[in-house]
Amino acid sequence: MRTLTRSLATLLLLLPLAGCGGGDDEGDSGDAGGAGGGELTVLAAASLTDVYEGLAEQFEEENDATVTFSFGSSTDLAEQAADGAPGDLLATADETSMQVAEDAEVTGEVTTFATNVMVIVTPPDNPAGIESLNDLQGATWVRCADEVPCGRVALGVLEGDGVTAEPASLEEDVRATLDKVISGEADAGLVYASDAVAAGDDVATVEIPGAEEQLTSYYITTLAQSEDPDLAQAWVDLVTSEAGRQALTDAGFSLP
Repeated sequence: MRTLTRSLATLLLLLPLAGCGGGDDEGDSGDAGGAGGGELTVLAAASLTDVYEGLAEQFEEENDATVTFSFGSSTDLAEQAADGAPGDLLATADETSMQVAEDAEVTGEVTTFATNVMVIVTPPDNPAGIESLNDLQGATWVRCADEVPCGRVALGVLEGDGVTAEPASLEEDVRATLDKVISGEADAGLVYASDAVAAGDDVATVEIPGAEEQLTSYYITTLAQSEDPDLAQAWVDLVTSEAGRQALTDAGFSLP
């Protein structure tokens, strides 16, 4: 019995040492992979989809982080942020939407980082022969709803040209408007220049004379509910960096 007891005692003494050795190895491995490993949630206007997803690849590699996006209407996203919805950053397609979040005191420093201009898009063969806003009369065309940024800009452009043609439908955001044209459900749609660039050969683009007088500006801010403010600021820094500005220009945006 004494031999068995000594053997058990020896085993019990050795187990903690083995555990410590394994723990060090795992700890070293964990530290190597855990220097970053952050998670970032970005609430952003639908028109930023392509350029932001492109920038995310660089950001994730440089910061050892994972970026998750919630794209949609700036108005809806700003209201969600104002209500305390989880998120680290908010990027809107106009000042009115950003003001909703500012009024709720959930924003950090607000930065203007891009502008955009409205264009007409049609299917590639332009079957309705749309060459100007006046040609929308009698055509099946779509635009964003009045309460979202792309809708407000569209109204300004139409009123500026005295066009009273009624759209076939009002869409929830600019990407939904674009999709109606790409799918062939509409002869034309009013979208931002960057959306036309993103659609590539799926659409033809008709520029609107004087549309630059109705520029929309994009705003970005970190959010008070962010769980990683430093990582959130790193995203702002990337978007406003030379690389970010080049990506925006390539995507069809203008710079403020």
